[in-house]
Amino acid sequence: MPRALRSFASGLPYSVLAASSAQPIKLPTKQTSYLASSKYGRIRSCYTASSSAALAFGTGQGEILRSTKIGFIGAGNMANGLIRGLIAKDTGPENIWASDPDESKLQLLAQDCGIKTGDNSDIANSANVIVLAVKPQVMRNVCRELAADLGDRKVLLVSIAAGITTAHLESWFGESAAIVRCMPNTPALVGMGASGLFANSAVTEEQKQLAQKVISAVGFVTWVDADSDIDIVTAVSGSGPAYFFLFMEAMQATAQEMGLNEDLARALTYHTAAGAAALAQYSEDDIATLRRNVTSPGGTTEQAILQFEDGDLRGLVAKALKAARTRSVELAKETEST
Repeated sequence: MPRALRSFASGLPYSVLAASSAQPIKLPTKQTSYLASSKYGRIRSCYTASSSAALAFGTGQGEILRSTKIGFIGAGNMANGLIRGLIAKDTGPENIWASDPDESKLQLLAQDCGIKTGDNSDIANSANVIVLAVKPQVMRNVCRELAADLGDRKVLLVSIAAGITTAHLESWFGESAAIVRCMPNTPALVGMGASGLFANSAVTEEQKQLAQKVISAVGFVTWVDADSDIDIVTAVSGSGPAYFFLFMEAMQATAQEMGLNEDLARALTYHTAAGAAALAQYSEDDIATLRRNVTSPGGTTEQAILQFEDGDLRGLVAKALKAARTRSVELAKETEST
C-alpha cells in the first residue's frame, strides 16, 4: 500500500476495506443486522460506519445522543437505517420512538431493535428531535396534524423528504419552528451515506450539532448555505448512487458479452468501483491525477477514455445532473400547488 494511503487504512469503513480486497465481502456478524424487506431487497448492513461518521461521534458526543429522545414519523428504509445506525452508536433504544401506518414495520423494529412504537401524538409528546420520514405527497397533512399535537412544545424537526422545502415546513409548523432539511442517499442503508443539511434561522448551534450527530450515524454529513442548495445536493449525492449503478450495470453487461461469466463480471465490477472510490477519497491526489495515472499513453485505458470523450460523457453527466436539479425544483413547486 502506498505510504500516502497507509495512514488512512485503519480509518477506512470495513465495507470499503472488504470490497477492496481480493476476498469475498464478509460482514462482521456482531455488527450485522437486516433491514425490512423493501424495493431494495433484504439489505444486510454493517455499522462500523465511515471514518467521517466516526469522527462526528467524538468523545462526549455519543453521550448527548444517549440522553436525547428521538422520534421517527415514518418507518421506511431511510428511517430504518437511521434507527439502526443510532443504536450502533450507543443511542439507547428506549430513547427512540417510531410511528408508521404499516404496523408490520413497527413490529419488526420493536423486535429487532427494542425501540418504542406508537402514533404521531406519542412522538409529539415525548421526543426532543422528530425526524419527518414520510412520503412527500402525505407530508402536508402529517405535518399539520403533528403541529397541532405539538402545541407550544419546542422540538427540532428534521425532514428527509425530497421536494419539501424549509418554506413548506415553516408554513405548516410556523416560522419559529427549528427545522433542518436533509437530503440523504441510499448508501446510508449500509452506513456509508452522504447527506446535505440546511438549517433555518430558528435552529440553534446546539441543535445543528444534534442534527449532525443523528444523520452522521449513517455516514458523511455536510451543511449547505441555502435551502436551494439542497436541490443541487439532490442532483449530486441524492440521485448519484443510481448514476454509478447504471455505469456498473453497463460494465458488467459488457464484460459478460465479451465472455466472462456473470459472477466474475459482477465481482470485478463491484470491487473495482469500491476500490476506485476508496482510492479517490483517501489519496492525496485529486481524481483527475488519479485518472491520468491509470491512463498510459497508447495503452488500453487511453483507448477506453477516448471513447468516453468522443461520446461526450462529460456533457451527458452535466445534462443529467442539471435535469435532476430542475426536477427537484419542480417537485417543490408541485407541493406548493397541491
